Amino acid sequence: MMDGKAVLVTGAGRGIGREIALAMAREGAAVVVNDTGGALEGAGHDRRPACETAAAIRAAGGRALADCGSVADAAAAEAMVAAAQEAFGGLDAVVNNAGILRDGIFHKMERADFKAVLAVHLEGAFHVSRAAAPAFRARGAGAFVHLTSTSGLVGHIGQANYAAAKMGVAGLSRSIALDMARFGVRSNCIAPFAFSRMIASMPGARSRAEGMQRLAPARVAPLAVFLASEAAAKVTGQIFAIGGEKVYLMSQPRPIRSLRHAGGWTPQALAERMLPAFADDLCPLETALDVFSDETS
Repeated sequence: MMDGKAVLVTGAGRGIGREIALAMAREGAAVVVNDTGGALEGAGHDRRPACETAAAIRAAGGRALADCGSVADAAAAEAMVAAAQEAFGGLDAVVNNAGILRDGIFHKMERADFKAVLAVHLEGAFHVSRAAAPAFRARGAGAFVHLTSTSGLVGHIGQANYAAAKMGVAGLSRSIALDMARFGVRSNCIAPFAFSRMIASMPGARSRAEGMQRLAPARVAPLAVFLASEAAAKVTGQIFAIGGEKVYLMSQPRPIRSLRHAGGWTPQALAERMLPAFADDLCPLETALDVFSDETS
């Protein structure tokens, strides 16, 4: 499905990103394998994960280039896009997968940890997408696939920074889809269920370790390949979730109830009329592990 295409996959040295890169290559794509090789919280730098994934692709007869730049650095994002164009003659798709975690309960969360997570997930997705956008526009084609998370779409304990970043990624993807549709460029999101070092670190995941381990990262990769391919030419601005044997089309915020009050609302009228009318439709305070309990139990 990706014959003759070139794809940039960020965070592709391990876990889900590695499986996406390998799957892209199996389907015929030339792959730029980007990964800083840092620790889960973002510290350090190690070329080996990116180089090992690229080497595995080449050993299987594919084409791959390792890149170890940080997506949080706009200049590094420009460089990895330029490297893809130079090595493979162009760029057809970007998969924004790179990420770090610095979990903590909200009232104890350090400002530096909040900023660091947003810098990689949200700013990183922006930097790489913005670097690729002019080339996609000039060609009149291109696909962005962004990894979001049910921790943002639904919620999870101890991940305010990660959830905020991943909700931001969903908004970014939707905006790219709207802005670039006229140029034939698509943008979609995937919220994965897969047992990786990031998932293993989540509060609450350890208690469901056996169920989570059934969700192999390789099960996520086919959806990324599909969304990057021309088979998904009519799919843009969407959010999907996938894990195990199930794929989901996720809802996006839309009004579910409305109520009118002649002359406008007062605080008292909201308490007396709006609250009782909306009470049964208020979104419950659930976590992603509660909503998708069949997948993780």
